[in-house]
Amino acid sequence: MPETAAQGFVMHGARGAIASGLEHISAHVEALESAVHENPALAFDLSKTVIESVCKTILADRSIAYANDDNMPKLIKSVQNSLPFLPSSESASIEARNSLRQTLGGLSAAVQGVCELRNACGFASHGSEGPRPRLEAVQAILAAEAADAIIGFFYSVHQQDRTLPLSETVALQSDMEFDDYIDDLHPRVEIMGEDFTASRILFELAPEPYRLYLAGFKQEKEAEEKAAEIAMDTAGEAGNA
Repeated sequence: MPETAAQGFVMHGARGAIASGLEHISAHVEALESAVHENPALAFDLSKTVIESVCKTILADRSIAYANDDNMPKLIKSVQNSLPFLPSSESASIEARNSLRQTLGGLSAAVQGVCELRNACGFASHGSEGPRPRLEAVQAILAAEAADAIIGFFYSVHQQDRTLPLSETVALQSDMEFDDYIDDLHPRVEIMGEDFTASRILFELAPEPYRLYLAGFKQEKEAEEKAAEIAMDTAGEAGNA
């Protein structure tokens, strides 16, 4: 497919997602690539639209419910809670997860900036009383590149998780002791007569945070056990002295 942007701007992450099966965003991506120079204000609207579309596709593919009127930050958070962003070898690493969480937080902040820029300057945004400030191509490219990073990363992880052989995946299993710990901290939730524990909600609706907190819980437990062993050994040595 030839480059459509007059000045050569190409959304490589988004085009990679299109090549991997996300064909329905192709028209939006082509329009966005052109808009960054031809109609910068429209680029903000298209950036938001294409991010929302990809997030909804990922959630639908993973059978995760969302509302049609969910805003972009909420959709991004839902995707982040459902995708296994780390390889299986690092899935229990607190340090790696914290670093990744900071990185994703930065991406999310950039996307939130896209939302705010869209609201202030978007060509097709909600009406305003006065004229909107005109943004140039350089700001539009920032919005498009932020969208491209989110789209490319999220969809690549989503596709990878769906195609990995079972031998390379680490199935998430609930931990009874950790579940009891969660349920002691948080009350049960009743919805239309159905009763749910906090641990079940976290495990089923936010598997990645569950995995992260479980790893931290285990590490803290191991540290406490080691401290207790050292204390016992110290007490024993003092008694023998």
